[in-house]
Amino acid sequence: MGGVDGAAGAVDGVPGASGGALGASGGALGASGGVVAPSSVATSGGVAASGAPAAPSGSTAPSGRAAIPLEIAASYRARSRGLLGRDGIDGALLLTPASAVHTFRMRFAIDVAYLTRDLTVLTVRTMRPGRLGLPRLRARHVLEAEAGAMARWGLRPGVRVTVDAP
Repeated sequence: MGGVDGAAGAVDGVPGASGGALGASGGALGASGGVVAPSSVATSGGVAASGAPAAPSGSTAPSGRAAIPLEIAASYRARSRGLLGRDGIDGALLLTPASAVHTFRMRFAIDVAYLTRDLTVLTVRTMRPGRLGLPRLRARHVLEAEAGAMARWGLRPGVRVTVDAP
């Protein structure tokens, strides 16, 4: 159980968490000293997905996982704002704690991954602007990215993601 330590606070619902790196793998999750999953090879400030093609930046980790920028929204204000008012996002946004999202006043379609407390992907959905996502039972975190990004990163149900400190 327990939280996932971020750079400036715990990602598991404690305000003050800032950016980091997110990785997807089938391995176990472990938190120690601000780095999650010892096997994670994601670069600082990125997302890594096992078996995924290179990130838009073109940087890849030795295991073939792509490094993707990650923003963490752990405060009420940051979660409420989310991706509203933006024209896009370079990477992903992790909302924590969260179990549902909406796309009212959004300018672009997004992929939404609902994550359990231990950051295992429950489901991935693409949402067009103006939609209300239903709350997911067991979801503790929500990962948002531009539509199509999660398929490129290899995020699918059952995959466990990792968060590394920047």
